[in-house]
Amino acid sequence: MQDKAAFTPPTMWLAVLALSLATFMQVLDSTIANVALPTIAGNLGVSADQGTWVITSFAVCNAIALPLTGWFTRRFGQLKLFVGSVVMFTLSSFLCGLAHSMTELIIFRALQGFFAGPMFPMCQTLLLVIFPPIKRSMALALLSMVTVVAPIVGPITGGWITDNYSWPWIFYINVPIGIFATLVVWTQLRAREETTSHVPIDYIGIALLVMGVGLLQVVLDKGNDLDWFASLQIVIMTVISAISLVSFVIWELGERHPIVNLRLFKERNFAVGTLSLTLGYAAFFAINIILPQWLQTQMGYTAIWAGLAAAPMGVLPLLMTPFIGRYANKVDLRILASLSFLTMGASCLIRAQFNTDVDFRTIAQVQLFMGIGVAFFFMPVTTIVLSNLNGAEIAEGSGLATFFRVLGGSFASSLTTWIWSRREIFHHANLTESVSAYNPAAVNYIEKMGGLTQQNMASVDKTIEQQAYMMSTIDYFWILGWGFMALIVVIWFTRPPFSRSGPSGAPAAGH
Repeated sequence: MQDKAAFTPPTMWLAVLALSLATFMQVLDSTIANVALPTIAGNLGVSADQGTWVITSFAVCNAIALPLTGWFTRRFGQLKLFVGSVVMFTLSSFLCGLAHSMTELIIFRALQGFFAGPMFPMCQTLLLVIFPPIKRSMALALLSMVTVVAPIVGPITGGWITDNYSWPWIFYINVPIGIFATLVVWTQLRAREETTSHVPIDYIGIALLVMGVGLLQVVLDKGNDLDWFASLQIVIMTVISAISLVSFVIWELGERHPIVNLRLFKERNFAVGTLSLTLGYAAFFAINIILPQWLQTQMGYTAIWAGLAAAPMGVLPLLMTPFIGRYANKVDLRILASLSFLTMGASCLIRAQFNTDVDFRTIAQVQLFMGIGVAFFFMPVTTIVLSNLNGAEIAEGSGLATFFRVLGGSFASSLTTWIWSRREIFHHANLTESVSAYNPAAVNYIEKMGGLTQQNMASVDKTIEQQAYMMSTIDYFWILGWGFMALIVVIWFTRPPFSRSGPSGAPAAGH
C-alpha cells in the first residue's frame, strides 16, 4: 500500500498554491464584509444593528463547524472534506452576492461560515501530508503567513471594492478562486489513499454543541449592543449556553463515539499549546480591533488610512517565513514562541506611551516591529500543539485548536470594545472633575478660548473625550503587553520533543 504520510502530488508548487489560495479566501472572508456593513444595510433597507447579523451568522456557524472537523474527517476523508467545503463555500459566496434581502444574505452567510469551518484545519493537515517530513515546519510557516496577511488585507480590500464597485463583489471574487482551488487540489491529491470510518452519529453531542457554541457566539457578538447582563436576552442565552457546554463536556467524555475528541486535552503539549495559541491570538486580535477603532474614531483617520497604518505588521512575517520554516526545527520552539510573546508584548508597552500627537510614521513603525513577534508566533505554537498527535488525531486536534483560536478572537472582540468604552467613561469622569471654577488652569484655558460659551464648552468636552479615549487605549495596551509577557511562562510548561518521529525520524502526518 502507498505510504500516505509520504504522498507527493505531481506538481508540488501548484498544490501548495491552490491550498493556500483556498485558505486565504476563507480567512479573508471573515473580515472583508466588516467595512461594507453600512453600505449593505443601506442597500437592503435595514438598520445598522440588523446589518451586524451578516457578521454574527458567519461567526456562529463557523464556530459550530470547527470542532466537528474531526468527525467529518473520519466520515468523509481529508481530501473530500476539503474539496467539498471549498465547493460549498464558493457556491454560498455566489449566493451572498445574489441576495436581494437581508434575510437571504444572513442565511447564505451562515452557510458560508459553516463550510468555511473545516477549510483551515484541512489545509493544515493536507500541507503536513504533502510536504516531505523534514520540511513540514515550512508548511506550517506558510499557513501562518496566510493567517496573518488575510485579516489585514480583508478590510482594505472590502473598503476598496465597496467604494469603487458594489458590495456583492466582495463575495463574487471568491468564485474564480474557489473554482481554481477545487480543480487543482482534486487533480493533485486524488491519487492519495485515505481511510474512512462509518461511526455512529452522536446526535446528543451535536445538539448540545450547536446550542452551547451557537448561543455563546451570539452572546459575544451582541453583548456590547445589548449592554451585556443588563439585558434579559443576554442572561437567558448565557445560562442556556453554559448549561449546554457543561453537559456537552460531560456527555462527550462518556460517549464511546464522541462527535468531538476532548480526550486530546490529556496530551500536555496539546492542552498547554492550545491555551497559549488561544490567549496569544486573542491578544493579537485585540490589537487589530482597538488600534483601527481608535485611529478612526479619535484620530481622524479614514478606514483606508487606518488599514494602511496597521498593514506594516504583515511585512516582516512575509519576509521571515521562509527562513523560519527552514531553520525552526533546529531551535527549541519554546524559545521562538517566547521571542514572539516578548516582541508583541514590548510593542504593546511601546504603544502605551502614545499620546494624541502621535504621527502615522510612528504607528506604522511599531506595527512593523510587532511583525517580528507575529512571524514567530503561529508556526512554533501550532507545531507544539500538534507535536504529540498522530493519524486522525492531527485533523481532530487542528480543528479543535482552530476552534479555540477563533473563539479567543471572539472574546477579544467583545471584551476590547467593552473595556475600552468603560475605561473611557472612568477617565472622562475624572477629567471632567478638573474643569471647574476652582481650577486656575481650566479657567485660564476657557478664557483664552473666548469665555464660558456653549460652543466653547462643547469644544472642551470634545477634547476631554479624546483624552479619555487616549488614556483608555493606553490602559488596554498595558493589559495586553503584560498579558503577552505572562504567556512566556505558560509556553514553558510544554515539553520537547516537539515532533513524533516516524520511520524517517520526522513528524508523523495524518492519515
